[in-house]
Amino acid sequence: MSLDAYIAGLPKAELHLHIEGSLEPEQMFEFAQRNRVSIPFDSVEAVRAAYDFSNLQDFLDIYYAGAEVLRTEQDFHDLALAYFRRAAADNVRHAEIFFDPQTHTDRGLPFSVAADGLLAGMKTAEAELGVSSKLILCFLRHLDEAAAIDTLHAAEPWLDRIAGVGLDSSEVGHPPSKFRHVFERAGQMGLKRVAHAGEEGPPAYVWEALDVLRIDRMDHGNRSMEDPRLIERLADERMTLTVCPLSNLKL
Repeated sequence: MSLDAYIAGLPKAELHLHIEGSLEPEQMFEFAQRNRVSIPFDSVEAVRAAYDFSNLQDFLDIYYAGAEVLRTEQDFHDLALAYFRRAAADNVRHAEIFFDPQTHTDRGLPFSVAADGLLAGMKTAEAELGVSSKLILCFLRHLDEAAAIDTLHAAEPWLDRIAGVGLDSSEVGHPPSKFRHVFERAGQMGLKRVAHAGEEGPPAYVWEALDVLRIDRMDHGNRSMEDPRLIERLADERMTLTVCPLSNLKL
């Protein structure tokens, strides 16, 4: 058996997936037409060309433009199910997916639209594809902590179906300590805590995620390699890192 065939056949878990970022160009155009939304691209090919980015912010600009086409529960259901179909084809058996409610509530959508749509898609995927999943609510770090606290409060009716909280979006200039209180509150509510740290930010952000946010799992952590003491700490604590070494360049 070839190495490629062996890897393809392995059962897998995906622990770092931003569901809004999984929107394919074809689906972006489909949703834009369905919801009568204009987008800054005139063809599928133009969207694909835009994904030749060189840094995190360039990717985020495309990500937020794509999110504009997501307007209804059906959109979020279809978005999730399209991802799960691709994942199942790669023999993914379990996925823990991030979603960014502030991206949608800041556009005027109720929290329920994204949450209920995604949860419905997750339920369909488990029934039809045999892929189990969990949902992680991420706070946008370029916004202030008060907005994150408001989002956690809005999520309370869904907390029995949300596994944890995370921290994503533009990292540099927005250290984990900025979100100390909302993560403390999430922990008190029984939610797992994860955070993007050391993706583009310095090793100091990784230390903060560990010591201030008291995370259960780290996303990225690439720049930990610059600090030998930090590497020892991560190893000693058996910290799980969902490392994406090329995510700033190519997805």
